Amino acid sequence: MTAMTPTQLDQYNRDGFLVLEDFVSAAACDALRARAEELVRDFDPKGLVSIFTTHEQTRTSDDYFLESGDKIRFFFEEHAFNSDGTLKQAKERSINKIGHALHDLDPTFDEFSRTAELKQLVTDLGLDNPLILQSMYIFKQPRIGGEVTCHQDATFLYTEPLKLVGLWFALEDATIDNGCLWAIPGGHQLGLKSRFMRAEGGGTRVDILDEEPWPEGKVQPLEVKKGTLIVLHPLLPHLSRENRSAQSRHAYTLHIIDGSVDYPASNWLQRSAEMPARGFS
Repeated sequence: MTAMTPTQLDQYNRDGFLVLEDFVSAAACDALRARAEELVRDFDPKGLVSIFTTHEQTRTSDDYFLESGDKIRFFFEEHAFNSDGTLKQAKERSINKIGHALHDLDPTFDEFSRTAELKQLVTDLGLDNPLILQSMYIFKQPRIGGEVTCHQDATFLYTEPLKLVGLWFALEDATIDNGCLWAIPGGHQLGLKSRFMRAEGGGTRVDILDEEPWPEGKVQPLEVKKGTLIVLHPLLPHLSRENRSAQSRHAYTLHIIDGSVDYPASNWLQRSAEMPARGFS
């Protein structure tokens, strides 16, 4: 267990992200990929089609999505279906992501997510009582891997005060061709642009706090090798482009909050009282 260096903390505070190469082993990446493939193989999509997209978010927020905070659920790529509703290809090549409680409900993901190294990392970043709020396995499928538009994690997972860290693990090499992350260095200093929340009476809504467009001319690609961890500030503007290559771009993400701050009931992701967020033990 190694504490973050002052140089690393300075980089994170300056840029809003930190790239840590070789943070997890190739074997750990492969074990997570194999387990995700097993979960998809055993998933029966009949009658449970939910599409993940960052476009028209209020329209696509169905109950299957809104009730996934303490479950393992599967979401399809936006371009996975023919006009008649049938899949264009096998379900294994059609799933966008699995979320949002893999770290609590699956032993393989639990072991990957709750290491002493990760606890040390988020503690160094100022989370005194770290709780793992959500997890996502993202496939970024070949040819149809969808775009994730420029956003801030705090738009979707908001705390008062803001004490949230995003962890993005590259389970395969991430390149410009297969849809790597892009970020605006220093963009976390621009403030929160919007909040995606539950609406009264059901569904969701987006509250715009700042209409100034992102300075996307400043966006930079974060091409990284398998096993790299990218640490994301909750206000960092970041995105990923479509994957039109023949190579997938599997990644795993965790979002961790501080248990001492307020997590509003208006946040879209909620967990049942029977399964509250827990830390690293």
